[in-house]
Amino acid sequence: MHMNYLPKSLMLLFLGFLLFGLVLPASAEQQADFESALQLLQEKNFDTKSEAITKIVASGHPNARAVLAAMLEGDLFTRKKEKDLVIAVKEGREQRITAVLTGENLGLVKKRSLKKVSVNNQLRGQLRSALALLNLDNPDPGERLTAVGEMLDSIDAESAALLRDALAKESDADVREAMELGIALGEVVSKDPAIRLRAIEVLDGHLHPSAFNRLTTLVEQEEDEDVRRAARAALNSIDLKRQFSSIAETLFFGLSLGSVLVLAAIGLAITFGVMGVINMAHGELIMLGAYTTYLLQVVMPEYPGIALLLSIPVAFLVSGGVGVLIERGVIRFLYGRPLETLLATFGISLILQQLVRVVISPQNVPVSNPSWMSGSIEINSVLSLTWNRLYIIVFSLMVFAALFMILKKTALGLQVRAVAQNRAMARAMGVRSERVDALTFGLGSGIAGIAGVALSQLTNVGPNLGQSYIIDSFMVVVFGGVGNLWGTLVAGMTLGVANKIMEPWAGAVLAKILVLVFIILFIQKRPRGLFPQKGRAAEG
Repeated sequence: MHMNYLPKSLMLLFLGFLLFGLVLPASAEQQADFESALQLLQEKNFDTKSEAITKIVASGHPNARAVLAAMLEGDLFTRKKEKDLVIAVKEGREQRITAVLTGENLGLVKKRSLKKVSVNNQLRGQLRSALALLNLDNPDPGERLTAVGEMLDSIDAESAALLRDALAKESDADVREAMELGIALGEVVSKDPAIRLRAIEVLDGHLHPSAFNRLTTLVEQEEDEDVRRAARAALNSIDLKRQFSSIAETLFFGLSLGSVLVLAAIGLAITFGVMGVINMAHGELIMLGAYTTYLLQVVMPEYPGIALLLSIPVAFLVSGGVGVLIERGVIRFLYGRPLETLLATFGISLILQQLVRVVISPQNVPVSNPSWMSGSIEINSVLSLTWNRLYIIVFSLMVFAALFMILKKTALGLQVRAVAQNRAMARAMGVRSERVDALTFGLGSGIAGIAGVALSQLTNVGPNLGQSYIIDSFMVVVFGGVGNLWGTLVAGMTLGVANKIMEPWAGAVLAKILVLVFIILFIQKRPRGLFPQKGRAAEG
């Protein structure tokens, strides 16, 4: 991992500290070790320079960080005449140089009077590790943990020995664990088989990529049979943990996709189940919810999180209102004529798409994630769970719970269930089925709008957004059982997980085809889905 440990501005500041004598003086022993290491840096041989870097770190000299940072940045030079090391920073057409040993400002010189201390990729890695090692005394545990992490990819036996010294005075548990891993990575290449075996015990089952790489190399090159056997067993343990992490990641992405399918289908389950209407404009109602989120973020560009939260009720009202208009203006005249209803709602979907293209944009529009939905939770080195998908899963369950309570605990819910089970009997009992139809269609459409808010945080928002989910929504409803909320939840989660399990070996398109084939075969066996609707109307 590349990091600029000391940018030019900070380098100049550090040099200023040197000039004014603010850096603590080195002891005589530190000074002697530091000077001998600097002499080695001027050698052409890269192995000699590598040895010099190790000695500079071990010297504990106050100027060690500045020298190594300058070397990594390409600012460490040798003066051709004086044969001493200087740090050079470009100033106009010349170079301002500072003596490494004394911190004395030596003024401006031409670059041709200097010779750069050359480094290769191996040395750059060692320099980054060395700079990280020098940061192990930082008072912030997070900084110390970062410093150890920077060392792990290129740690050697010498660095491991220095880490062991730092471990003795480390109190933070996370930093100690990282240090123990670093020590094991350094000792696994030791010449002593006993030390290598001890290091393998620490690396056994550890999921950091460096542990896997070091053990793989050891298995390929190790001559001692006991060490090779232990390394192979440790690799097998790591592989097993990786497989479990991969399964957990697949389930997480499957549940995430399933939650999206539940949100997209749950509104359709209500309208299709209660009214028997095949609403091909359902996807466009989802799209309107996504565009509502976009427009609120346009109005409140500095507060994307507040805009997102406000878009939930606003999208419900917008899509719900459009749904009521569709039901009152078109669908109410087509009850009992399913083919014409399908064609009419398909035409409405095209009108809504074109309206968005004309009024807003024919291209995809950007919807940003608020800070609290960005990033991820790192479970281990190979498994992390993204915050936006975690929020979508929780949000879908909250929407499901709210809708469930509405249908079970309110007067509207009672009427909706009565009409769904037996429309004629509900009318005979005084239920105004036309009003129930309008409110039901509005409720289902409003939930579609809320689904669009969630989808805006996961995918591109464009005029064709709804087309990607309309078929999937119908599959979920049919598979779960028309009009059954629990069936929609179980079916959505099941199909989401099934898709993600099959995608790695079948591909996204073939996985969807296989799911569709499964549903077709399933409804041949159980035409009413997983959870059949109850009531005389369902039986008829």
